[in-house]
Amino acid sequence: MTDPRPDPTRADFRFFHRLRVRWAEVDMQKIVFNAHYLMYFDTAVADYWRALAMPYEEAMHQLGGDIFVRKATVDFRASARLDEVLDVGMKCARIGNSSMLFEGVLFRRNQYLVGCELLYVFADPATQTSRPVPDALRAVLQGYEAGEPMTEVLTGDWAALGEGASALRRQVFIEEQGIPAAEEWDAADATAVHAVARNRLGQAIATGRLLPAEDGVGRVGRMAVHRVLRNGGHGEAVLHALENAARARGDRAVTLSAQRDAERFYARSGYAPAGEPFEEVGIPHIEMRKAL
Repeated sequence: MTDPRPDPTRADFRFFHRLRVRWAEVDMQKIVFNAHYLMYFDTAVADYWRALAMPYEEAMHQLGGDIFVRKATVDFRASARLDEVLDVGMKCARIGNSSMLFEGVLFRRNQYLVGCELLYVFADPATQTSRPVPDALRAVLQGYEAGEPMTEVLTGDWAALGEGASALRRQVFIEEQGIPAAEEWDAADATAVHAVARNRLGQAIATGRLLPAEDGVGRVGRMAVHRVLRNGGHGEAVLHALENAARARGDRAVTLSAQRDAERFYARSGYAPAGEPFEEVGIPHIEMRKAL
């Protein structure tokens, strides 16, 4: 029986994951081996959760369950070939009581190559018995597909934002980077302006602080982004919120000590080196500055 629905187009998707076909993914016919298409769609789903600003493992723990594939179907129309750049469009098409239907299409430019439907069930991770999709998760998925923002950035003092900021800073600086706890916490938190980006579940995913100005120059520091959500614009959002706070109080410039591997991140936001490289807590840094 012919499906009466028209084929999806790129305009039907808010989310896209881009990939390039690798040598290991093609078969003797020099086309992508069919099993790899499911891998492409699964990889896109993982990026879809990042687009929701949700660190998957922590989010599912908070929601009290996990997501399991119940059924996967693939619709082959045309083959992808070595070194082609492809876009995987992905969306949550329907949410039932305990199920979620995701639809995906693999595009070569505007050409529909392969389609996929992935039926997931929200379930108890220990018993794999189904549970109702939590209202909070339902709202996130529906909000994303409706074009709503997935995060908000709050600014305030330590009393208001310290709980989320401190937990994230501990994860990034102490646990991930190995900075001694004694080097991370100082009295400046009490007087700084803090910014925290939160997702729709209320989880802190990025943070930073702005110290009191000296001679009209503020100082940004303690910038941290959840490790699985980096390169998603959350650090820029926090940085711009702190810059706006500096402008609002009349600062004429802001400075910061950038870890060298983050130098290009700050350069994209208008910061320029303002000194020689140096080491701090065993990590290479460079002083950077931006006029407001």
